[in-house]
Amino acid sequence: MNSFWENSFVQTAGYYSVTILCIVLFLFIFELVTKYSNWDEIKKGNIAVAMATGGKIFGIANVFRHSILHHDSLLVMIGWGVYGFFLLLTGYFIFEFLTPKFKIDKEIENNNRAVGFLSMVISIGLSYVIGASIH
Repeated sequence: MNSFWENSFVQTAGYYSVTILCIVLFLFIFELVTKYSNWDEIKKGNIAVAMATGGKIFGIANVFRHSILHHDSLLVMIGWGVYGFFLLLTGYFIFEFLTPKFKIDKEIENNNRAVGFLSMVISIGLSYVIGASIH
């Protein structure tokens, strides 16, 4: 039975499945902390929300990518993913704090694409910093 769990195809399916579940969970948490409904706004064609959400998805996936590369254990991979998500979430709040002249959530909800793009780039950029620190 050990050879089954050591099979590359089985391991890839496991990492993939766990990462997808974590992305869904983490997006749900992001949904709770934003003042707008991500999926309702995307359905309406709000490009700013789509960019911000896409950046979050990319950021989470990139953290998991680095975690998978540097760890053999599924539990350790999940641990780093959760920690990376916490850091991305913290980055979101720092971004909001550092822009006192306007509210990030309000601008993104109003389809301000410049703010949506900046939010996306921050999520992606931070995911590279977080990923680089995983070892």
